[in-house]
This record gives sequence, C-alpha cells and structure tokens, in this order.
Amino acid sequence: MRDAYIVSAVRTPGCRRGKGALAQTRPEKLIVQAIKGAVERAGIDPAIIDDFMLGCAFPEAEQGLNLGRVALQMAQLPDSITGATVNRFCASGLESVAQSALRVMSGWSEVTMAGGVESMSIVPMGGNLPRPMADWAKVNPDVYISMGITAENVAKRYNVTRQMQDEFAFHSQAKAAAAQKNGFFTEIIPTTADRFVEKADGTIVRETFVQKTDDGVRETTLEGLAGLKPAFAAMGSVTAGNSSQTTDGAAASIIMSADAVKKYNVKPIAKLVCYTTAGCKSDEMGVGPAYAVPKLLDKAGLKAKDIGLWELNEAFASQALYCAQQIGIGDKKLWASDSPDKIININGGAIALGHPLGCTGSKLLATLLANMKRLGVRYGVESMCIGGGMGAAALFELCK
Repeated sequence: MRDAYIVSAVRTPGCRRGKGALAQTRPEKLIVQAIKGAVERAGIDPAIIDDFMLGCAFPEAEQGLNLGRVALQMAQLPDSITGATVNRFCASGLESVAQSALRVMSGWSEVTMAGGVESMSIVPMGGNLPRPMADWAKVNPDVYISMGITAENVAKRYNVTRQMQDEFAFHSQAKAAAAQKNGFFTEIIPTTADRFVEKADGTIVRETFVQKTDDGVRETTLEGLAGLKPAFAAMGSVTAGNSSQTTDGAAASIIMSADAVKKYNVKPIAKLVCYTTAGCKSDEMGVGPAYAVPKLLDKAGLKAKDIGLWELNEAFASQALYCAQQIGIGDKKLWASDSPDKIININGGAIALGHPLGCTGSKLLATLLANMKRLGVRYGVESMCIGGGMGAAALFELCK
C-alpha cells in the first residue's frame, strides 16, 4: 500500500464543559474553524480534497444530521468534497484519521481530511435520550457501565493507589501550565466563540470573542488533590482531580499521498505508519491501551523503547498509569513534569487539558505532531481507552 502523509493538524482550544469559554458555541462553529485552519496551514486549494471523515462520540442534535458533510458546507468548501461522521466513542477522532488515511493508502483518494468534534456542554455525554436495552442489561449490564466506575475497577484490581493517581494528576497540570507558559501549543488556532449576555433591560445579546488557550489548566497541589472527595464510589480513589475534564473542542488534519505532496509542493509533517484497535472487558475499559499498543508495535516491528513521544490519553489517572506500566513505560521519570527524560504527555494530558470525547483522537494527533516536529522525534504514538471496552493506538513517523 501507499504511504499517507499528514501535512497539517490543528485544533481549537479545549475548554471546560458548562463553565468554559466554548460552552455556548455550537459544535458546527468549532469544527468549521478547525477545517479552515487545517486548510490554511496546509496552504492548499480546498478543491483538491476528496473526502472528510469527522469523529464524534455523540452525533445527535447539534452534532447530528451528518455533521461531517454539513460542516463542509458551512465552511463554504466546494460541493465536490464528500463527508461522513464516524463514531468509536473516545477514539472517534483517531478513527477518522485512520479511515481517511486508508483511502489514500489504498489509492482511492489523493487528498483527504480528518477531524473530530465534541461539544459536551451542548450535547450531554450519553446523549439526550439514552435507551439501554433492558433485556441485554440483565445479561451484561457492564456494557452500559459508568466510565468512572470502570476507573475505580482498574484502580482496585491493579493496585493503583489514590496517592499514585493524585501524583500523576499533579504532574499533568504542571506540564500543561509549563507548556502554556513556553508557547508550546503551536497546534492551537485562535477560535471565535459565542457567549450570551443578559443586558440591564432583560434582553439577551450574543457577543463574540476569540479564545486562544485551553482554559482547564489549574494551579494544583498534591495537598489540594488529596482533599478532594471520591467522585464515583463512596470509598473510592477516583476524584474530579485525577480524572479527565469534560470538554468542548474540535480538531482537523489534511492527509495526502506522496504523489499529491509532490504535485502540490507541500511539506509533510509525518506519515501514519500503523493503526489498530483491541478489545477488553467493558467494566475495565480503561486498560484498552495496554492491549492496543503492544498489538500496534508488533505490527510495526518496533518496541516501546523505540518510541520517542507518547500521547497516552488520560481518561483517568488510574488507567493511564496501569497502561503505562503494562506497555513498559511506567517509570515516573517518563511522565514527571520535572524530569528531563519525560516522553509521556509532555504538554500535559486530559486531566489538565480535557477530553472532548470524539475530538480527542484528532486533538492528540495535532499535539503529538507539533511536539515531534519541535523536538525532532522520529516515532510518536497516541493511544486511548474507549467506552464499551476497547483501546486504539496509532504510530506516526516524522518526515525529515
């Protein structure tokens, strides 16, 4: 098969559900800006794009009606570009990259676009009308289990203590704060957002403003984290402080064949080497990367030691720590904020920056490639656990 090259990858800021800067901005507006940003960064005529695959974990209501196609039209891109929406829950944004790349690799397309979007403020997690099948729930209720309870299960079954989780969370926040201070989030595009303000006369007015940074990063102490109450079980260890933030955001990337790269005189950032998924028990879905990453590396003929940077999604500190241990990258020096040897989530992870579900896979791609390019790292991997009991992982190689 042919190679597929990512020539641009951008994201909006990630902002807190309900209280954040993007809470009143419709998801269509977010993904439209990501689309335009990816096209602009690539420096291409959008007419050469063949197809757009959009990841979304809850593609309904404002995120429904095949937003993968509607967003193209709202962005005023040519009608010739087709679009679809794909859902693999937390890996939707990475699945979109894989499927778009496969079109290029197979020879079906020369230029494609991938992305992800989730407004967790506007479309609630679980959807507006969740309807689990009662008969099946009697047989296997774990398929509908709360993600927080799965994090508790991982912590208890695999001895990931509260202290370990809080320490990991502290370092995630510290890395994110340092990355913001140092201007390392070069993949972020300034994003125009809406807010509705009540005036003195009682009228509601829509105002617009530009958001340039992730707004979930907090000044955190170990003592402060230790004082938080368990969020999902009375005697549990998983708290709001060591869990990912529910977040709004969007991301997009442009993918090309080698022939298209040459034809349009575009400098690629990296190529997608391999992508895979793996299944696990639903009630411990967080362990998914512990299965997906070894499978990925085996297919690529590489070892964990060959990977220079990791984006291991921090759905919960308990599962991220356990997966890192199982992959063989669990040494604290590989993720601690004050370590010169850190290679895992070096700009912080979802505990600090948020996990906008269907956007996350595309969001992490943009962050990973920006850091690979900045540091000259040859191989980078992104991986995440997935609701329902799965893991996904992708390997990228930097272009020289």
